[in-house]
Amino acid sequence: MDPDPRRVIDSYRTALDAAARSGPVLVAGISLGAAVAIEWAARNPESVAGVVAALPAWTGADTTGCPAALSAAATASALRADGLETVIEVMRASSPAWLAEALTRSWRSQWPDLPAALDEAASYAWPEPDLLAQVTTPVAIVGATDDPVHPIAVAEEWTALIPHAELHRITLDELGADPAVLGERGITPLLRTPMSRNTVS
Repeated sequence: MDPDPRRVIDSYRTALDAAARSGPVLVAGISLGAAVAIEWAARNPESVAGVVAALPAWTGADTTGCPAALSAAATASALRADGLETVIEVMRASSPAWLAEALTRSWRSQWPDLPAALDEAASYAWPEPDLLAQVTTPVAIVGATDDPVHPIAVAEEWTALIPHAELHRITLDELGADPAVLGERGITPLLRTPMSRNTVS
């Protein structure tokens, strides 16, 4: 299910609430989606079988130095000033082909509400350390070692703060070559029980 660009975060939460009516769910999210998944898991422990949190971007409500928030805000501003196709052209010129294709599809599907959606993402208060420590379900964290927008240090911090978390390192080239690597690195460990804290490659 694609998020509603008019209410991105609330649409994530609504979808999770609906899915959990049938029983505990395995929640997975990338970047902002990872944060919402972790937040929801902390507040609904009885409804969660496990979480795959890929490419977390920040910890804490103060996002002054968060690269993902800064990028979202800058893109929203550029979209309002220059229009969708111009911004897509600029993005495609500076992005790997796989990422350019994914963003092009996503941005076009959310237009004309895309700037508001990006503003919402830019203003999102990322999970605080105390909330991360409250997550009781097993969590697989997937971090990219070469992603400046989603620093691997954040993935390492989340792994240290979440009681039952494992960190799995990938590269952006691996993700671009086969997006299924997120499932392979994230879901497979969650099938093991019990899940102990450690770091694997």
